[in-house]
Amino acid sequence: METKHFGQISFEPDSELEFPGGLPGFEDRGRFVAVRFVESDPLIYLQSLEDPDLCFITMPILAVDPLYKLKVSGEDLDQLGLPQARQPRIGEDVLCLTVLSIRESGPTANLLAPIVVNLRNRRAVQAVAADSDYSHQFALMPQEASVCS
Repeated sequence: METKHFGQISFEPDSELEFPGGLPGFEDRGRFVAVRFVESDPLIYLQSLEDPDLCFITMPILAVDPLYKLKVSGEDLDQLGLPQARQPRIGEDVLCLTVLSIRESGPTANLLAPIVVNLRNRRAVQAVAADSDYSHQFALMPQEASVCS
C-alpha cells in the first residue's frame, strides 16, 4: 500500500491489527499495521490501512515505564477476546503501546490510555484507564532542574 509518510509498504495479511471500535476520534478507522524501522527502534508506527495519511507514533509502554501496571476494563477485555478472570500480562498475552505526542515543551507519552493488542487474535483497543494515576502527557524528556554551583 502507498502511505503518506513511508511511501510504498508491504505487509503480511496476518500482521493486520483490528480495532473493533476504532480509536477515539477515529472510530471509522479499524484496520492498522505496525511498521518498524531499525533506525528508529523502539518506535512503532501504527499505519492505517484505510487512510494512507493516518499514522500514530507509538512505543512499547515498558520502554517508557518499566514498572507500568496495566489495568484493562471488562468491556475492553471483551473487545480484545480476553478472559475477565485476570488482567492480561504485557509481553505474554498482550502488546502494550503508548501513543506519543510532540508538544512545545517536548515529547510526551499517553500512559493513561495505552494501545493494547491481543497477541493471539491481533484485536486491539485503546484502553482508557479512567481511575488511573497515570498521565496522558507523561514527559519523555523532563526539564532538568538548574544546578547552582
